[in-house]
Amino acid sequence: MDAYKTISKPSENVMFKERKSKFYGYCFPVSDEDTIKEHIEALKKEYPTANHVCYAWQIGIETKSYRDNDDGEPNNSAGMPIYGQLQSFDVTNTLVAVVRIFGGTKLGVGGLISAYKEAAKLALENATIITKVLQKQLSVTFEYSEMDIVMRLVKKYQLNIVSQDLHLKCKMLLSVNKSDFKKTMKLLKAHHKLEIKEID
Repeated sequence: MDAYKTISKPSENVMFKERKSKFYGYCFPVSDEDTIKEHIEALKKEYPTANHVCYAWQIGIETKSYRDNDDGEPNNSAGMPIYGQLQSFDVTNTLVAVVRIFGGTKLGVGGLISAYKEAAKLALENATIITKVLQKQLSVTFEYSEMDIVMRLVKKYQLNIVSQDLHLKCKMLLSVNKSDFKKTMKLLKAHHKLEIKEID
């Protein structure tokens, strides 16, 4: 699995209204739990009258971890419906939070599930979802006289040049799609005048 979907930047908030209760939906790109806590605390400060700030997040690419939080709403009536939308949109490294301002009428568990799901869906629809490709890096060290060969290989195997240091002894840092990495290493190593190293 080379590609994954995530969001490029925090989304503008969206508002969903259900029987006078207001549900504000937000999306944030995240890569660790500390950042998630900061976003949730910031929302609680921004909405001091909010009854609940419920959320779900998913982090990781090849191995994913997730969590959902009902923040005082009945069990699984808020966090899980929000998490369901993260799965539905197939995004990772993403936090979706929904702030509820109570409007005086109880919605019941079914009403809450539907309202939190809808607010999360609107937030994700409003976010900029991007596809990123997993890449690995390798370094190639060679004599300047081999430059033409190296540049031909870079073009042929569609490698990205991350950095280059071109002197009598040249060094290039290249990146390649993870799924093509082993094959590319093998092809490059067939050129004995090139010194190839995998970068962890």
